Amino acid sequence: MLETDRLILRPWRAEDREPFAALNADPEVMRYFPAVQTCDESDASVDRVMAGIMARGYGFWAVELKATGKFIGFIGVQDAPDYLPCAPAFEIGWRLARGTWGQGLAPEGARACLAYAFSALKADEVIAITAAINLPSRRVMEKIGMTQVVDGDFEHPKVPDGHAVRHHVLYRVVAA
Repeated sequence: MLETDRLILRPWRAEDREPFAALNADPEVMRYFPAVQTCDESDASVDRVMAGIMARGYGFWAVELKATGKFIGFIGVQDAPDYLPCAPAFEIGWRLARGTWGQGLAPEGARACLAYAFSALKADEVIAITAAINLPSRRVMEKIGMTQVVDGDFEHPKVPDGHAVRHHVLYRVVAA
């Protein structure tokens, strides 16, 4: 479990599934993904993340607001999937409910995850990827000290040809 001033990053709970499914069904939250997720797809995502955390001790943790205990999404570090051209690598990522945007919560949680990756996981570097058109996530990456990798752009292998979010960018930050 990681804590920041306003967030608790923790293992997933059964009661996180319903609000996470609602988050994944929100077209605005998912606008930089190929599609929204059904409840079954969202549950499968939770199952994969939980299995990864159980196997390795880290992953995309559930996030709650410290002040209210409300689940608001995930932030964490995972092993980049093998199908990505930047693998193997530690990958940082986040997805937060729309009502929490613009409050600096993603950078706050991401900074804690970077500190964890560099200290506990002894990472030399951490990467992040996103659709090239996802300017909000790119701003978060830059706020946490990441820089875009020159010649790191790629076509995401899990996104259909011709889709607006197929073209991805790669960001990186190295241990201090």
